[in-house]
Amino acid sequence: MTRPLRYLTEHPSAMLLGAQLLQVLLWPFLDDSVVGRAGLGAIGMLAVGAAVLAVRRTPMASRIILLLGAPAMVLTLIEPVFPDQDAVVLLSGVLHAPFYFYVSYALLRYLLHDDKVTTDEYFATGAAFTVVAWGFAYLYSAVQVVWPGSFSSGDGLGDHTWFELLYLSFSILTSVGLSDIVAVGAQARSVVMVEMMTGVFYIAMVVARMVGLTILLRR
Repeated sequence: MTRPLRYLTEHPSAMLLGAQLLQVLLWPFLDDSVVGRAGLGAIGMLAVGAAVLAVRRTPMASRIILLLGAPAMVLTLIEPVFPDQDAVVLLSGVLHAPFYFYVSYALLRYLLHDDKVTTDEYFATGAAFTVVAWGFAYLYSAVQVVWPGSFSSGDGLGDHTWFELLYLSFSILTSVGLSDIVAVGAQARSVVMVEMMTGVFYIAMVVARMVGLTILLRR
């Protein structure tokens, strides 16, 4: 047991990436349970905060994580209880989105701070990508509250669950275009275009840099 624990301690980004992917896999099975949704969300946010504090040990990072993360954590526990309350969903999206975007910024600073490539930075490359998808999913949830009917699916217009919006976010960020949900409102389309650009720049700048540094180090 000590070796896996030591590995996670030495590679906090691996813990974060694993927690994010575990949420994706478990969410369909726990989506009908208030306790399940709240528990998954809380565990995910704790993993995010722990990983950022591990890679960014600065007083400023600690204050920002506390300032953004604490109220977002409260909404993580409240939203599953009141999933149909627009005010709760809107506030949750407004609080969670900047939290996850700051986390992605902190991870990118960690990735770009030098020209060395470590094992944990490989995990951080994937973790930063998933965190961006999380941030946009919460942003979409806020958009559909402010502008109802912003997204459409095969069933027509209507509100979509956060997990459905996360699926949309991953589809857009990876540019695969496989989601059955599309943005039909002008405001939603503008946010979608920003995420499209984010996904392209991430591959072009972050992933390409990591690949290039890896090749240079092996020569």
